[in-house]
Amino acid sequence: MTVLRSALDLTSETYTSNRAHQLELLTALTEQLAVAAAGGGESALRRHRERGKLPVRERIALLLDPDSPFLELSTLAAWGTSFTVGASTVTGIGVVSGVECVVVGHDPTVRGGAMNPYSLRKILRALEIARINRLPVVNLVESAGADLPTQADLFVPGGRIFHELTELSALAIPTVALVFGNSTAGGAYVPAMCDYAVLVDRQAKVFLGGPPLVRMATGEESDDESLGGAEMHSRISGLSDHLAADELDAIRLGRQIVARLGWRKQGPPPAPHVRDPRYDPDEILGIVSADPKIPFDPREVIARTVDDSDFDEYKPLYGTSLVTGWATLHGYPVGILANHRGVLFSEEAKKATEFILLANASDVPLVFLQNTTGYMVGRRYEEGGIVKDGAKMINAVTNSTVPHLTVNMASSFGAGNYGMAGRAFDPRLLFSWPGARLAVMGATQLAGVLSLVGRASAAAQGRPFDEEADADRTRAIEAQIDGESHAFAVSSRLYDDGVVDPRDTRTVLGMALSAAHSGPVSGRRGFGVFRM
Repeated sequence: MTVLRSALDLTSETYTSNRAHQLELLTALTEQLAVAAAGGGESALRRHRERGKLPVRERIALLLDPDSPFLELSTLAAWGTSFTVGASTVTGIGVVSGVECVVVGHDPTVRGGAMNPYSLRKILRALEIARINRLPVVNLVESAGADLPTQADLFVPGGRIFHELTELSALAIPTVALVFGNSTAGGAYVPAMCDYAVLVDRQAKVFLGGPPLVRMATGEESDDESLGGAEMHSRISGLSDHLAADELDAIRLGRQIVARLGWRKQGPPPAPHVRDPRYDPDEILGIVSADPKIPFDPREVIARTVDDSDFDEYKPLYGTSLVTGWATLHGYPVGILANHRGVLFSEEAKKATEFILLANASDVPLVFLQNTTGYMVGRRYEEGGIVKDGAKMINAVTNSTVPHLTVNMASSFGAGNYGMAGRAFDPRLLFSWPGARLAVMGATQLAGVLSLVGRASAAAQGRPFDEEADADRTRAIEAQIDGESHAFAVSSRLYDDGVVDPRDTRTVLGMALSAAHSGPVSGRRGFGVFRM
């Protein structure tokens, strides 16, 4: 039998304290998600509705199939900055007319939907997800264009949006623009570069320069409608494919366009009959240690995530700080790599490398469950070849072509982040739990290293070491690293695709796997040179 047997004690003090800690973190997460959902606030929303317009989230809800899920992405973008949480856009993966699509929607209640540097990162990441997973894109357009005070951070990288849209078209991945309001200057190219464009009558405004700019540049007098209105583009310029009577009509037309794409997934379908885990995913909250220095058994998480809690472990007696094995998740076969006691030794690195090769040989997607402090250091381990063994694992992760999905459960430090498919290694989707941390190393360790370096420098120069100043620096550095490695701060920078409730991990991974199977699922048969 390969069904996991849980050893979790639901009555223990450890379980109770862990659960209480996670619930506190989830309360903080819920508060920030509510801030993002509020957009520009009540007054801005009221003005928007008074103009006869729907909020962006209502537009998305009407676009998606009834009662279908929406996997929102990068919800905490711009958290902790001067910009509104969510970065004036909503992105995610949802089902439109039976087709999984990436949805990108501007929120015009936040500075007219103007794009700031975090909005740009968020949109580019959504388009990248569409490209690598072969997902059609539906843009819900209403934006005042670039946030001009930050144009220096927008103009050059902003051109990448046009690059991504035209590349998607070249790859035969359909793109649709539903234009509800302003789409000016560079934003005018979004409907122009999409395969399909729907403009709402008397609302959509698409032009490179508005009437004031045209008057200044050419002396020509014009108004919004004659210069770039929906009817003009539908009857004269030909930019618009469909003239929508109102927003509801535009959404109807958008769904109709997607329905007629004849879209077919290229990956294998999931098993027709799926069994839920034998253990309650709610119990994951009591598994994850409140103290990140205390490891927890990832098998307990796996037992509450995979189908029927069935996990066929690979090399269970070798390299035990890394758990590897085969399972199915919502009917999709997966290979799982999960950190157990944090540190990766040579045995774990070689075990992971072999496992990744096997997954590629059998075309099986990989799920990485991170909780690592990195690769082991020390003379004994250097002599044993930890560097070249770690390089094998990183080589395998880099060159693996089956879909990778990553979840940072608790800690993702040092090169362990790389070996466990961190952001730099292009996982199809990457999520974090609210208590997760991401940094070159833990705050205490990093501050301690800098302190030791300072002591050595003072000794080399023959000067006394200032203990009091060192203590002050240590406290400041620990606070800085702790803040920078916080899950919300990491997600704010788009280093993951969202912070998720641990109890939703099975659902999130199932949706991610389904999205990844829109494209082909095939492994690499030839790898680079492994240093033996």
